[in-house]
Amino acid sequence: MENIILVVDDDSGILDVIRTALEIEGYEVITADRWNRLFNNQNKLPRVILLDVLLSGQDGRDVASKLKDNPMTKNIPVIMMSAYPQVQQASLAAGADAFLSKPFDLDRLLTLVGQYIDTPKNLKM
Repeated sequence: MENIILVVDDDSGILDVIRTALEIEGYEVITADRWNRLFNNQNKLPRVILLDVLLSGQDGRDVASKLKDNPMTKNIPVIMMSAYPQVQQASLAAGADAFLSKPFDLDRLLTLVGQYIDTPKNLKM
């Protein structure tokens, strides 16, 4: 199985930083600035999704909830990200597997992604 990481954030600077850090670690990275641009190729589902809570025109928590309700994506770990740490509980309640506060430490990001890549898809941490 490929180590594809999907990163969804409407801040291009954050997308660039995360993409670079993950690619240096050997991951294949797909980025999107909007949720509706995702899953064009249904044969290559990501192993982990990094998802911003506040996306342009959409709440990432709603997206996480839809992912967890979809049989095709329900076992993909979702790591929600936000500059507003007070949304952590709501993010986890919406189905996120983990939460990462912005600004984030790149080592923390890489460790968290690595934990989910190394964990079987059907296990929740």
